[in-house]
Amino acid sequence: MVRRPLGNHHVGPDTLLVTPETKQTDAVTAEKRTETDEEPNELRRLIEDARVVLWDFDGPICRLFAGHSAERVANDLATWLESRGLHGLLTEGERESLDPHVVLRAVDRRHPGSDLVAELEERLTQEESRATVSAMPTPYADPLIRTWAAVGTRLAITTNNSPRVVREYLASRGLGACFAPHVYGRTQELNHLKPDPHCINRALNAIGAAPENALMIGDAPTDLLAAQAAGVPFLGYARNERKGKLLYDAGAETVVDSLEPVLRLVRH
Repeated sequence: MVRRPLGNHHVGPDTLLVTPETKQTDAVTAEKRTETDEEPNELRRLIEDARVVLWDFDGPICRLFAGHSAERVANDLATWLESRGLHGLLTEGERESLDPHVVLRAVDRRHPGSDLVAELEERLTQEESRATVSAMPTPYADPLIRTWAAVGTRLAITTNNSPRVVREYLASRGLGACFAPHVYGRTQELNHLKPDPHCINRALNAIGAAPENALMIGDAPTDLLAAQAAGVPFLGYARNERKGKLLYDAGAETVVDSLEPVLRLVRH
């Protein structure tokens, strides 16, 4: 499966738009695929019942750190703290984490609402912004987003990433109008990061949707836990077996390793 770098210079599967009036579409892969009705009934039900779809950003929409290592960013944040004599703020496990959000949350737990946390969050936002130039679109995400928007489904993004960075990425892909103005990301109140359902509840309240009429698409246990806390059905996306195991172990019932079957169902 081809993974393309960020950019709007190409026309291909990631820019395919299917509308209700479309009679036939181009292939979404290099080889023609035969349409079937073999998708699991639960996946079909999740999609048919959704009037609002809430997307996590890093994972289901793109690999934000595909060319800009999240591990390096986490290490850089830890090193920055150490340079300020704050080595003791992090446990050994937190210092060795592959996730910069772990570092950010750890500092916030010990110094909530402080200038230190605000500065650390801004440094992470700058790193995320730099990462957008090498972010890798998730296969089938762009056409799925466009198709869902075209058939009238309301879309929002509910993420732990900076909303500023999300908007930069969406603009670069020509997807901003599919979500605007519903992008709900990290704020200065870091206790509201997922698994807290704050961003999901913000999206539902702004759109005016009941939780049971929504669907959350996420790739991490924190996404699942946030969706459960908000009462929103959940669809897991796992690009590899490790991600899938984490989701299943956390209690996810429906997980896909490609967004292609979702696109097929939305298209029909």
